[in-house]
Order: sequence, then structure tokens, then C-alpha cells
Amino acid sequence: MRKSISRLLRALAACVAVQTAQAHQEPTSFLDLHLEGEQLRANLVASTADLAHELADVEPTMLLDPAVLARHEEKLAKILLARLHVKSDGAALTASLVAATPVPEREDVRLDFIYQGAAPLREIAVECRLFPYDPRHRTYLNFYQGQQLSRQEVFEGSSSLKQFPLAEKQGVWPIIREFTYEGVRHIFIGPDHILFVIGLLLLGGSVGRLLRIITAFTVAHSITLCLATFEILSPPANLVEPVIALSIVVVGIHAFLGNELRDPRLWFAFTFGLIHGFGFASVLQEMELPRQALGVALFAFNVGVEIGQVCIILAVAPLLALLRNRKPLAARHVTHFAALFVTTAGAFWFFERVM
Repeated sequence: MRKSISRLLRALAACVAVQTAQAHQEPTSFLDLHLEGEQLRANLVASTADLAHELADVEPTMLLDPAVLARHEEKLAKILLARLHVKSDGAALTASLVAATPVPEREDVRLDFIYQGAAPLREIAVECRLFPYDPRHRTYLNFYQGQQLSRQEVFEGSSSLKQFPLAEKQGVWPIIREFTYEGVRHIFIGPDHILFVIGLLLLGGSVGRLLRIITAFTVAHSITLCLATFEILSPPANLVEPVIALSIVVVGIHAFLGNELRDPRLWFAFTFGLIHGFGFASVLQEMELPRQALGVALFAFNVGVEIGQVCIILAVAPLLALLRNRKPLAARHVTHFAALFVTTAGAFWFFERVM
């Protein structure tokens, strides 16, 4: 039992060690393909950090200067098009650069291309691996026929080729599957969310109490996830991220001090869950999903988040309950150590994000 708890704590420590200042940022790019009549256009948005990696003696912020970008746009286009291949019915299409535009508010660059020889089309094949130096990089593809979004795909790792017939509209299940996976994945690459949930579980309690606590967290973050995704209310990340870290400090301190007479974890879960929902929403916002895909993607992403949370609860709560029943003194030491760890990690992230 002690070995199991020890392994769990070491795993959490490893997560904290690799966590960066912004918990929700990942290396991503976004590719929109628009087929209108006989014309195929491409809009590619990529980060200045990724693009500057391809250029000697160019810092990422320099590419936000239109004059600097203009000097390097042809070279960037050549590099990227060598890693982005589009075929129509098996025949390769030739692309040419139309424009390169800085996107300062996101520290990105947008490159617009036009493809020749796009019609008639029966099947499209897209091969994409834009930044092979970073195996974590993911490229999100939206394919439009006219104004209608007909396909969504993700290029990651070895998954660099997508083929689909144009007459066949993508069903709802592939979207649900993809964004459910995104929700689960987001939980497990975000140690801040993991530690918050664990902090809520450390003092234990009856099954009913724990279910109420987790349900409060679920309801709260679902509310703000919807508000932010539909752009009704969307606080800036430089406010949301420090408050998420502060929520971890609060639940950690409470778990360390303990309070059997009054248990505020239900209110912690709901209040801070509202803030965590904005953090979850940042992932969907970064994907720049079109309006017609938001509802399904939001539902599936939220399901994925819940699956991730349930996995954490099933892994942690039974271990702590078993330890309390068999060795109460050891359980108290483990709880104090884990609470101290949660508090320290949250404080570290808070000061890192504020600074």
C-alpha cells in the first residue's frame, strides 16, 4: 500500500517538474481548406516560435513585424509547402503563396495559399507534418465545401495522412470521438487540474459526500466552459491561470489543516470549478472551431473531461480509503505530505504565472 501511494506521489512530482508556466498551451497549428467551385484555398495559422525555428538568426517576436515577415515569407512558404501536400483524385496540386500576415494578439502568423488544378474533385488527400522537429506538435484541419464545414481532422505524431471522398459528409461520431479524446487528454496533460481534484479528495468522506463535491465541480466548470466557448464571457488567460493555481493552494491548505466540524469542499469545488471551466475552454478556443461544430465538440470535450476526472477519482479515493481503514496513522502522514505537495505546487504555479 505504501509503495502504491509512493508511486502516485512520485508521478505527480514528475508532472509538476515538466509543467510550464502556461498549463494549457501546446504546440499547435491550424489549417483551413476552402473548396469553392473550382478553387481550393488554404489558410494556415502557426506560432511565431515554430516558424522562427526554421529561420536562422530570427527571433519569434521579429516575425510580428510586417517588414521582417515580408523578407522571410517566401522561404517560410517553401519550407511549409514541402511538408504539406494536397492531392485531388491522386494528382498533386500546386500551391502558391498569396499573403503572409502577422497575428500579434496570438503571437502567430497566418499564411494564405491558393491551389491550382482543383477541379473536378471526387476525393481529397492531405499529407501534413509541418514541424517534424517537435513530435508533440498537432495540426487541426477544417475542410469547407462552400460555406459548409464538411470535415475535421487532427494531424499528430505518425498520423500525417488523411483521405476522404468529397461526396461523403463526415458524421457526428468521428467528431464526438475526437473531442472526447481531447477532453481526456487535456485532463492528463494538465497537472493543475489533477492536483485540484486530488486536493478535494484528500480528506476523504462518505461516497455521497465525495459524489456531491465532484458533481459541484462538474456543474460549475460546465457552466463556464459553455459561456467561454460561445463567447458570452471569456476572461483573459493571464487572470484565469493564476486563479486556477490559487485554487490549488486553497484546497491544499485546507487538506493539510483539516476540519471535521465544517467541510467547505463543496463550495471550493463549485466556486473554483467556475474558474477551471474557463481554463478548459481555452483549449476549444485555440482550435478556432466554426459555429456549426461548437455544440457537438463542446459536449464531447466535456464528456472527455469527466472521464478523465473519474479515472483520477477511481485511482486515488479507494487507495486513501483503504489506507485509512488499515493504518490510520500512516494515512494521516500521507494526507499531510500530499496536501503539502499540492499546496507547494499550486504556490509555485501561482507566482510563476503572475510573474
